[in-house]
Amino acid sequence: MVLTEFKSIRAFVLDVDGVLTDGTVQVNEEGHQLRTFNIKDGYAMQLAIKKGYPIFIITGGGSKGVEQRMKGLGIKEVYSKVTDKLSKMKELAYDYKLELNQLMYIGDDIPDFSCMKSVGVAVSPADAVEEIKKISHYVSGFCGGKGVVRELIEKVMKVQGKWYEDETVKSI
Repeated sequence: MVLTEFKSIRAFVLDVDGVLTDGTVQVNEEGHQLRTFNIKDGYAMQLAIKKGYPIFIITGGGSKGVEQRMKGLGIKEVYSKVTDKLSKMKELAYDYKLELNQLMYIGDDIPDFSCMKSVGVAVSPADAVEEIKKISHYVSGFCGGKGVVRELIEKVMKVQGKWYEDETVKSI
């Protein structure tokens, strides 16, 4: 894939488990599910939001912790327990006046298939299932939860000339 195709991307649609996490879910004694997120993904998502890119989280799972983490990063559109991801994605694109070909979808498993077939750029982590890797325009060198989201947001923003050192970080 030539990265110039990333120039048309105006928003990111992300799955959670297997994309923002490595797909491992721990359950504590109280029955709460625990996930681990990559801090570099979080930085890139915050920067993308600051630069005006909408980020849509659409997941079949349901976790207050995931919702809190995403909202803490400034992501307003977080949808859990979604059984029809394609309909939700189309609704969000319509609400934000975006065409589907302006979306990048990052997914790793069969529930992401229809969305990935519908967007401008479909991306999968290195450890996605084979059916998803086969339909992806780009397969990351990173596994889910290990920086795949950072890699793709950074690539899109660099191609569009919007990646920069955050002014809120003071140099030593």
